[in-house]
Amino acid sequence: MSAELDGIRWLYAFTDEDTLSRFALSRGSEPGTEWRYVTASGARVLDVLIPACEGPVGVALDAGSEQGALFPPVAGIVPDSAAVDISTGEISDVAHKGEE
Repeated sequence: MSAELDGIRWLYAFTDEDTLSRFALSRGSEPGTEWRYVTASGARVLDVLIPACEGPVGVALDAGSEQGALFPPVAGIVPDSAAVDISTGEISDVAHKGEE
């Protein structure tokens, strides 16, 4: 499950089923509706899933909750190969970072 805003794909990730359920209910899901989901470690999402996606991808962790947090697709959060340069909005070119 994801959403796109200003050219960035945001993956929804939840720390537990209760947080996912509250999010689903807030989006109009009927109580008792089954939601299919995949369990993955945060490291796997950041190191494998995000680089495999096309374009910039961030993570919305526990969206809609008081503890919710956004992890934008910038260096230091996602792998450099999937990071967006804040000043230009372009995907970083890791091969040329050391040459500048």
